[in-house]
Amino acid sequence: MAQAAVKICVLLFSICLSAFPLSSTAQEKITDTLAIEPPDSLIHAVLTAADSVAMQIPPPGLLSKEAFRPNSTKAVLWSFIPGMGQIYNRKYWKLPFVYGGFMGFMYAITWNGKNYQDYWGAYQSIMADAAAYNKLVSESGGADVEYEFNKAWTDFLPAADHKSTVNNVNYQNLFKNRKDFFRRNRDLSIILTVGFYFICMIDAYVDAELFDFDISPDLSMRIEPVISPLTRTNAQSIGVNCSITF
Repeated sequence: MAQAAVKICVLLFSICLSAFPLSSTAQEKITDTLAIEPPDSLIHAVLTAADSVAMQIPPPGLLSKEAFRPNSTKAVLWSFIPGMGQIYNRKYWKLPFVYGGFMGFMYAITWNGKNYQDYWGAYQSIMADAAAYNKLVSESGGADVEYEFNKAWTDFLPAADHKSTVNNVNYQNLFKNRKDFFRRNRDLSIILTVGFYFICMIDAYVDAELFDFDISPDLSMRIEPVISPLTRTNAQSIGVNCSITF
């Protein structure tokens, strides 16, 4: 019985020794089975594309703005308001000339118009006073009469004897000529203002059309030989082509 028990113990010990390497091998196999596998091809492609797009997007501060290019039709429409066409074209340096010109023409219209009204009133007043005074004198039999003359013309001649000057043809013609002079200047100022208004519109249109026109001082000429191909109407020929860049 003792020998049988010893044999059984030896057998169990041998089984335990042989079980350790088996469990180690099984653990390695399980570990290999649970290892993280790489992502499939579709996910890998999506991640790669996302990384490339993220690298190509510049920072917000470096985003480039679209180049400004004015539209000639919009420039003309904005030009109906003086100076707005130049503002639309971003030609701000022209604004002092535009508004300065309009202010000068408006001053000329106002000044000439005021003088025209003054001399027109003076001319009408002296002619009316002359008719009324002469009628009063003739009714009184040539006697000296008192008459209050209109200040519209007497203010221009404060030191004169109004009874003698009211019938003076030179003074009457003076008021008439001055009236006509300032009327012509007023009308001319209005015409020039309208012309300047259209010039500002044309300037805005031309600026918009030639906004990206090359005004560099580069002036070059290129001469090169050219061969005209044979066609049904023209024979083949050799010539010289001249092109000018400006």
